[in-house]
Amino acid sequence: MTLLDGKKTSEQIKLEIAREVEKIKSLGGKIPHLAAVLVGEDGASQTYVNSKVKDCEQVGFGSTLVRMDASTSEEDLLNHVQEINDNDEIDGIIVQLPLPDHISVQKVTERIRPEKDVDGFHPVNVGRMVKGLPAYIAATPYGIMQLIERYQIETSGKHCVIIGRSDIVGTPMNILMSRKANPGNCTVTLCHSRTPDIKAHTLQADIIIAALGMPGFLTEDMVKPGAVVVDVGITRVPDATKKRGYALKGDVEFEGVAPKCSYITPVPGGVGPMTRAALLWNTLQAAKRSFYQPAPVDS
Repeated sequence: MTLLDGKKTSEQIKLEIAREVEKIKSLGGKIPHLAAVLVGEDGASQTYVNSKVKDCEQVGFGSTLVRMDASTSEEDLLNHVQEINDNDEIDGIIVQLPLPDHISVQKVTERIRPEKDVDGFHPVNVGRMVKGLPAYIAATPYGIMQLIERYQIETSGKHCVIIGRSDIVGTPMNILMSRKANPGNCTVTLCHSRTPDIKAHTLQADIIIAALGMPGFLTEDMVKPGAVVVDVGITRVPDATKKRGYALKGDVEFEGVAPKCSYITPVPGGVGPMTRAALLWNTLQAAKRSFYQPAPVDS
């Protein structure tokens, strides 16, 4: 069994990004700048956003963190996003989820300009991804694809089972793993809450991507020997033995499943760090503005 070390791999990616930033500086170019908007006081969201700010510092990016009260109106948030859209100094925008119930995630997502949508959630970026065009791919799926590629895991002709159909992970992973590319060329089964007998599907899987947010859902008896298992879930579970009062658990029952696997991600230290590294990569591309430049016209 080989551990898919997201922490180690993400550090390598950040090193590559930092080198690219140094080249940009030496040529007098524009330094990438990421803006994050946090609405409310959700503890996990605050931790995640603060980590993104530190990541920016590590690779030499500029960063802006905007904090707004949970009582902020939808109109105020949309106006603030528009202000960031119009700020040429800022290359990428993320609005941290979840948002308060009175704010429409769809409206906020669509207000972000596609060329600054480094989270990859805007319909334009989703559509470009589906068509196989250059796009900002959602950070978690992109991070997973990087992990698979950098560990040289064979995907062509393999059966991949994805558990969870969210717009953020499950649905884009379905597209990416089945695309005609490397990684890709899988036969994909997408399981969800209405799928009967998920175990029957996972037992046939060469690659399992668990992204449903249910701690310990995937157990030893659901995995065939030699499978590759990617655990996207991360849930705070109360644990009185821990100083912080909780433990982080994935969707995979790691102790039982790991010995059967050829490769498996840990939680924490697997997909999470890769998500953050992928966000930085998207921001670097946004600063270059390479995806949305018009194609040259032949003379």
